[in-house]
Amino acid sequence: MTDVRIDNNLGVLLKKLLKERSFSMRKLSELTEIDKATVSRIINGKRKANPEHLQKFADCLGVPIVELFVAAGFPIEPKQTKEYSDIHTSVYSIQNVLESSNLYDNKFSIASVEQQLANYKQYVQTEEGKDYILKSFDEKLRKVGSIGPFINRLKDMYEKFCLKKGTHLELILIGSALIYFIVPVDVIPDYIFPFGFIDDAMAIQIVSRLLQ
Repeated sequence: MTDVRIDNNLGVLLKKLLKERSFSMRKLSELTEIDKATVSRIINGKRKANPEHLQKFADCLGVPIVELFVAAGFPIEPKQTKEYSDIHTSVYSIQNVLESSNLYDNKFSIASVEQQLANYKQYVQTEEGKDYILKSFDEKLRKVGSIGPFINRLKDMYEKFCLKKGTHLELILIGSALIYFIVPVDVIPDYIFPFGFIDDAMAIQIVSRLLQ
């Protein structure tokens, strides 16, 4: 008797991404610290991925997590068509997962992240705020110990901030994103694993779009 297979859109997408990056399943297992047998079963449609798996795959493969959520069959609002940007789609996905996990009571929204960033814009213009970034960024980075576009973009921002590469307004925006990342208790507290850094990634995305 053959194994009962689930809808394998995620497996097809992961195979495509692995091929594009010349990654093996073993390599993906090593980078994500997910057991190789689990990775194999997910890719071959024999096991459903959970949100923690998807977050690690997204970080490792450098793709928006919403693409993996959709491929894995997580519920998405019907209205989420072309008029919504990736960032709005991500918010709906995050809300669904947080509510179903019972780990977080408050409503997650773009507005809540933007408000926190606005608060940090004031702080980053003080000497205390600038010193806080310079003294705390490397330590927070070590604690996170992650890879992928989210962290790489943060490193680029930190370098620009240190070298003062940018206009006064650009440096304020960059500084607000860096503080958001460093502070452990923000819109979604960092201790809520594996979702605690999703809002940090959202903050980086918001600031990156403003800089563009």
